[in-house]
Amino acid sequence: MSNEIDIGIRLKNLRTERKISQRQLAIKSGISNATISLVENNKTNPSLGLLKQVLDVIPISIGDFFTMDVKQENKIVHRADELTEIGSGLISYLQVGNNLKNYKLQMMLERYQPGADTGKSMLSHESEESGLVLQGRLELTVGDEVYVLNKGDAYLFNSTLPHRFRNTGREECVVVSACTPPSF
Repeated sequence: MSNEIDIGIRLKNLRTERKISQRQLAIKSGISNATISLVENNKTNPSLGLLKQVLDVIPISIGDFFTMDVKQENKIVHRADELTEIGSGLISYLQVGNNLKNYKLQMMLERYQPGADTGKSMLSHESEESGLVLQGRLELTVGDEVYVLNKGDAYLFNSTLPHRFRNTGREECVVVSACTPPSF
């Protein structure tokens, strides 16, 4: 068992306990929603200054933050307002659960605005991915193949293959996806 302090879990638990959304915390602290999401998902370690700026909004001292009791996430039910936003811009990824370290599955509700694209560079990661289009149209490129999926269509592929997602339609595209092991 590691003695490292999990800043992401601490911040997410504290924010949730105080009923502050990531977006509200971002606005009040002057730090981007994406940065707060990266910290909460342990994708980046905040500087002491950045952490103090965030904690001043809550408010809690740095000392109290590091000494507070932390409940590990063992939730079974995750309400709609408890899903963790890990996207930004034209793509929203609402993840079920905050810290997936002890899980082998990542499930998300993805929303792609018209024209949204995961980027010109193809994605590739050690995982398997599956999704079901609930609304709109999604262009999926896997390797050299391009597929257009509409409402009710689904995909399943090995994520080590280079891939990319794009909303080529005129309305929002909504997808429920799963990835194992988690990729974010």
